[in-house]
Amino acid sequence: MKRQAPLGRWVGWRMSLLALGAVLLIAAGMYLWFLFGDWWVLRQVPQAARAEILQLRADPQENEARLWALFSHYYPVRYFLPGIASRDWWVLAGLLLAAVPLILLAGFRLSRPLSSQFSAIAAAARRVASGDLETRLEVAETAPAELRRLALDFNSLTARLQQYERDVRDSSAILAHELRTPLNAASVRVQGILDEVFPADARQLQMVKRQLDLLNTLVGDLHTLSLAEAGQLALDQRPFALAALVEERLAWFAPQLQAEAIQLRLELDPRQRLYADRHRIGQLLNILLENFLRYGASGGELEIVQLALAEGLVLEFRDRGPGIAEADRERVFHRFWRADSSRARHLGGSGLGLSIARAICAAHQGRIVALGREGGGTVMRIELPGRLS
Repeated sequence: MKRQAPLGRWVGWRMSLLALGAVLLIAAGMYLWFLFGDWWVLRQVPQAARAEILQLRADPQENEARLWALFSHYYPVRYFLPGIASRDWWVLAGLLLAAVPLILLAGFRLSRPLSSQFSAIAAAARRVASGDLETRLEVAETAPAELRRLALDFNSLTARLQQYERDVRDSSAILAHELRTPLNAASVRVQGILDEVFPADARQLQMVKRQLDLLNTLVGDLHTLSLAEAGQLALDQRPFALAALVEERLAWFAPQLQAEAIQLRLELDPRQRLYADRHRIGQLLNILLENFLRYGASGGELEIVQLALAEGLVLEFRDRGPGIAEADRERVFHRFWRADSSRARHLGGSGLGLSIARAICAAHQGRIVALGREGGGTVMRIELPGRLS
C-alpha cells in the first residue's frame, strides 16, 4: 500500500503549489503583456528602423546612444516613466483580479479530498449516533495519513461497538436464564416447604442455601467482570512467591484431585517473587483448577510449569483432557460461552470463570491464552509482566 503524506505536509504541499501557480500565472501574464506591447509598437515602425532596433537590442553596448534615440522616437514616453499611474500597474491589477477566481477554484479542487473525507466522517458519526452500528467508512487512497488512520480507527470502533451490542444482547438473555435457574429452584423448594410437600428440615434448607450460594457466586462474578471492564478492578500489588501460592491452592483442591486420581507434576521456582495482587492471582489459580477438574480431569494428569522471562514470568497449566478446538480457543474466554461437547451445562459453573481469569490478567497488564498440546490436551498459558526478585 502506498504510504500517504501526513496531514500537515499534504496541506502544505497543495497550498504551496497553489501559491506558486498563482505567481507563475501572473508573471506569465505580465510577460505576455510586455511581448504584446513590444510587438504592437514594432509593427508600426518602418521596416528599416525596426530591423535596426532589433539588431541594436541584440547587443545594446554596440551603439547605446543610437538605441536610445530610436526608443525615444518610436516608443511612447509612458514606457519609461515610473509610478503607479503606469499602464503596467493596471495590467498587473487586472491579472490579480482575474487570478482570484482561478485560485479559489483550484483551492476548492485541491482541498476536495480532505473536505469530502471529513464530511463522510461526520455523516458516518451521525448514523452511528442514531444507532446504525453497521456504518463503515470508505478509506480514500488519496487522503492524508492521519485521515486514513482516523477512518480505519472509526471502522474498528464501530465494529467493536457492534460486537459489544451483540454481546450485551446475548449476555442479557443468558444472564436472565442463569439467574432464573437457581432462583426458581430455591423458590420452588421454599414453596414446597410452605405447602408441606417437603419437610422443613436442615436437608431442605441446605438445598435452598446451595441455590442461593450459586446465585451469590454468579452476582459476585458479574461484579468482578464489571469492575474489570470499567478499569476499576482494585489491585493490592505486593511481592510474593508464586510457587508457594500455587502449592497453597493445590492443597485446597487436594481432595478433588485425589478423587480423580490426578497425577501432578510441578516445575516451580520458590526463589522467584512476583510483584502482583496475591488475592487476585489466587482467584485466577482457583478458576484454572476448577476448569481443569470440570473439563480436563479425564486425561488423568496435570502439569504446572513456571518459566521466568526478562519482563516477567509464564505459568502454564498443561492437561491431557479432550482439548479445545482451535476455532474455540478464543471463545472460551467469552462470558457464558460453552461448547456443546466440552462445556455442557450439567458440568456446572457459571460460564464466567475464564472471562474473569482474562480480566485479572489484563488488570496486571498480562494475558492468558488457550493452546493445543502436542499429543492431545490443552495448555492454559498465563503471561504476567512485572518485577521479579
